[in-house]
Amino acid sequence: AMRRVLETAINGGAGVPGARAAAAGHLGRHHDREEALDALITQHIGLAGAQGFATNLGGVLAMALSIPANLAGVSVIQCRMVAGIAHLRGYDLDDNRVRSAILMCLLGERTATELVRAEVLPSVPMAIATAPAFDAKLDATIADKVLSQLLAQVGGKKVGLLFAKRIPLIGGGVGALTDGASTYSIASYARKQFVNRHRG
Repeated sequence: AMRRVLETAINGGAGVPGARAAAAGHLGRHHDREEALDALITQHIGLAGAQGFATNLGGVLAMALSIPANLAGVSVIQCRMVAGIAHLRGYDLDDNRVRSAILMCLLGERTATELVRAEVLPSVPMAIATAPAFDAKLDATIADKVLSQLLAQVGGKKVGLLFAKRIPLIGGGVGALTDGASTYSIASYARKQFVNRHRG
């Protein structure tokens, strides 16, 4: 499931441009790579907040449909953003090691660090992106952890968040805030991990 999400995020689909096209669009408007990166992140935080609002707007009666839609929406947006960051920093999005690192960034710094300390994952995304070889077993483990975390977050693992999402309109605001905040956090982590490979 996460590989399909990542493929859609990188290559685009259904009229939505992929990560390379999104990054190139911002670079064309800003010329400086870091300014383009700032704009890319800001755009995707806004997109995450908008879909979080829309998919949590209907309250408890709509949750059976809105939760899967929210899960798909936020994961594609966040994957596309991190892939765009990696692309602007000079990484090859066709490299499976880079794709594994992109997925790991979706865990966020706190969860990723905990999994590294517990030796569930071997190292940080930067090390995985530049490892000597692609590790398919590691890639599957990362994808599993990301999907589990997304399901826990979007399904309302925290009781207070679940109650808020059940109330029409208020649920939309909570969805926008939580998805926007998590996207900002992921962007900050990805920016640290995908260090600039461009010269000059």
